[in-house]
Amino acid sequence: MTIPTGRLEVELGPRSYPIFIGPGFISDPDCYAPYIAGRQVLVVSNETVAPLYLDATESALAGLDCHHVILPDGEQYKDLATLNSIFDTLLDERLGRDVTLVALGGGVVGDMTGFAAACYQRGVGFIQVPTTLLAQVDSSVGGKTGVNHALGKNMIGAFHQPRAVIADTDTLETLPDRELAAGLAEVVKYGLIRDAAFFDWLDANRERLLDRDASALVQAIERSCRNKAEVVAADEREVGQRAFLNLGHTFGHAIEAGLGYGTWLHGEAIATGMVLAAELSARLGWLSHADVRRTRALLSGFGLPVDPPRELSAERWLALMAVDKKVLAGRLRLVLLRGIGDAVVTADFDPDILLGLLDEIAGDH
Repeated sequence: MTIPTGRLEVELGPRSYPIFIGPGFISDPDCYAPYIAGRQVLVVSNETVAPLYLDATESALAGLDCHHVILPDGEQYKDLATLNSIFDTLLDERLGRDVTLVALGGGVVGDMTGFAAACYQRGVGFIQVPTTLLAQVDSSVGGKTGVNHALGKNMIGAFHQPRAVIADTDTLETLPDRELAAGLAEVVKYGLIRDAAFFDWLDANRERLLDRDASALVQAIERSCRNKAEVVAADEREVGQRAFLNLGHTFGHAIEAGLGYGTWLHGEAIATGMVLAAELSARLGWLSHADVRRTRALLSGFGLPVDPPRELSAERWLALMAVDKKVLAGRLRLVLLRGIGDAVVTADFDPDILLGLLDEIAGDH
């Protein structure tokens, strides 16, 4: 069977860039060469991914002055201290303003590499080579970069678009089941916020995706990236509809920060966050309870948690949710649903209904 491949374009005028989707791209020099300005390259990876794919990546960069830095693996290392090790290598190796950084790994590596590229000598180029499903469908596309702070996720960062995204679907063969499921949470998100037909397709193809059917994965990644590319092209700096991409994230980020980064995977926290957003939408009278059940069933069917942790009090939930980039003029804004495929960003909801929900999920606190 021939595995389909895809190439999309994120349309941002002179800063437009391609997304390559399919098997074997990670070792293809033609995916890199047009997007490397000079001869210096720094590959940033982590202790898990580097043993698997660093050699293949560096072989595609043969003939260039190529260096690498290996970071510890985990969300708990997505901080300024770890970021500084990238700058240390750039400076130790005397890499200049024409260096290109290559982010080889999941969302943590991609976010930190992009932020380093945005900051180093006031901005250098970088290429995303995402090796997890979550990174391939979400964090590698759109130019959001940054690190976490103890008080809030992704609160320190910059918009800095990559020059290319190379999503090699072969890398998903080595992805643990839990990581695959975490990526599928972000895939489901696109169906919920703007693509009801895609939600239906995911429901119908759940087993194929869990079985890592190569054709189904390429279709899911391409449809997800197409949705994100359209949103980013229309609202690069998140002043409007791009905030839809944060469905479930205000709740999910509170879970991650409240339990400690790395306790739940990002996609696991977002899955539960999307269920909470759907439940709140239903309590507000905007979403049918049938659609809440469909949302829970699809996410649960992918092996994702759909019930929130019991460790956080309602007051702790509110405090964590208040440290959110969507807070505007002191008002908490949430991404909610008026239907599957129909999202809205709003602060116009009854806070007592939100508090009632948080009181319920906080258990005995």
